[in-house]
Parts: sequence; C-alpha cells; structure tokens
Amino acid sequence: MTRSIPGTSPATEADLEALRDQLGRLPRGVVGIAARCACGRPTVVATAPRLEDSSPFPTTFYLTHPRAVKACSTLEAERLMDEYNRALREDQALAQAYARAHEDYLARRGLLGEVPEIAGVSAGGMPKRVKCLHALVGHALAAGGGVNPIGDMALAEMARRGLWSPARCSC
Repeated sequence: MTRSIPGTSPATEADLEALRDQLGRLPRGVVGIAARCACGRPTVVATAPRLEDSSPFPTTFYLTHPRAVKACSTLEAERLMDEYNRALREDQALAQAYARAHEDYLARRGLLGEVPEIAGVSAGGMPKRVKCLHALVGHALAAGGGVNPIGDMALAEMARRGLWSPARCSC
C-alpha cells in the first residue's frame, strides 16, 4: 500500500494532462502533486521511490513547471551552485540547516516506502554539496519555506531576477 506525503494531493486526470503538456511525457511513478502554481497546475510532482519496473528512484520531488525549470537551468548555467557550495563550506549554520533538509527529504520519501538501494541518498547533492538546483527547488516548494535553505535561496534569486516566482502564474 502506497502512503502519501502530507501536503501532497492526489494527481487528477487534469493534473496528468498538465504534466504531459509540461514535460512532453508523463513522468514515471507519479504518486501526487507536491506543489502547485498559483493557477493550480502542477509545479512539483511527487514520485514513488521504486518505479513500476522495480528500479529505485531517489528523486521524490520532481520540478515540472516549465518556467521554474528554465529559471533553475539559468542559475545553474551561471554557476550559482559554486557560490552556494562556497557558502556551505564557510557558514556552519547554513551547512547544518542543509543537513536537516537532507533528513527531511529522506523522511518524506520514507513515507512512500523504504527502498534499500537508495537508503541515505536524497537529492540535489544533499547533505554536503549543491549539485542540482531543480531537485532542491522542488523540495523547497514541496516542503515549504524554511526547510531547504539552498532551495529557498534559489527561489529568492529567481524572484529577485524576475525569472520565476511561485506567487504568480506564468503557465
């Protein structure tokens, strides 16, 4: 029996159609919608830790909103992750908060079932480095502000630059 993550809503047929439109395909292992655009369309999909073909899948929170994905890609291309990695090395409080975000991610995924092959593996480079802003922003949107500090920082930077904001519909 598949359990759910608090705050995640079941994916409706309309959600699945929106995901197809956003990605050009339906993502594998959809268990719900973890965050939505201001207009209600999916922004982050929650995925099962084990896919239908039995393969492990550690990316629980998958960013789907095209403008959010593009904004993350822009920040990554500009090497903002280097700055975030430097901040993790220099700021102990930030590093501790990021380690807590890793634990939160694992706990949320654990609600969907345990998969030994990916035990202790979260996403986005947590807990020691920043590797994928898409995963960290997805987690930040799914978990809410204050849980994933790097995801929150990336969201703030996107909004500051006018690249994307979860507060406005840009579908």
